Amino acid sequence: LDVEIVQPADGTAEGMIGSGQAQFGVSYQDYIAASYDEGNTGLEAVAAIIQHNTSGIMSRQEDGITRAKEMENHVYTTWDMAVEQATIKQIMESDGGDYSKLKMVPYTVDDEVSGLKANMFDCVWVYEGWAVQNAKVQDYPINYFSFKDMDDVFDFYTPVLAANTEYAKANPDVAKAFLRAAKKGYEFAVQQPEDAAKILLEEVPELDADLVNASATYLAGQYTAEAESWGVIDKDRWAKYFQWLNDNQLVTNQLDVNAGYDTSYLA
Repeated sequence: LDVEIVQPADGTAEGMIGSGQAQFGVSYQDYIAASYDEGNTGLEAVAAIIQHNTSGIMSRQEDGITRAKEMENHVYTTWDMAVEQATIKQIMESDGGDYSKLKMVPYTVDDEVSGLKANMFDCVWVYEGWAVQNAKVQDYPINYFSFKDMDDVFDFYTPVLAANTEYAKANPDVAKAFLRAAKKGYEFAVQQPEDAAKILLEEVPELDADLVNASATYLAGQYTAEAESWGVIDKDRWAKYFQWLNDNQLVTNQLDVNAGYDTSYLA
């Protein structure tokens, strides 16, 4: 395999994969849903990078936001995405909170911990494997709760490896070889997180070494988790999230809850 790794310059990874500019890329189940709703059905998830949704809400410990209801009368920084805000609304209301009492400000930070320290916002949607580890590395006291622990409908697949559908169908041997290589890499990261972190730091030396090592150690337990092998996608869990999007009118066109993924290329 001769693989060139690029960053999406204009637009998104989903646009590049769906149009065939890239054959493979990193995406998310909710982003694939949005792409399908917009008519970009040229991509599909082919493997789960990690088994569970490890994202949630992080806040300053001193503010006492330990559950969704307690986000009332606080400032949340938003990407202004309908699915994102519907998720926040559901977890707050199911916890007995009043979503209208949550103030929203635009998301403008790269470092969530710095944003909390500067009082730019009170709570933020983060990934436990990066932002929460960043807070620990900085010894900054936070509270954190995960979406999947509040409602299992939010245990969707994020992130995933996605492929251009037509390319994978026309080149199944290449797709299988690509996933074999990816699987080998992630299995290495599970078994030897310190060495995996070292490789990343050699490629991207500007990253904080302590944070990369903490993140690698955390993710080592998440890539496969309790699944039989790396990359598998549970059809019921996938369908449950797409059904939630349908039921809450978060898509213009009803999604086929069984569409958007194909794990047949996994060895």
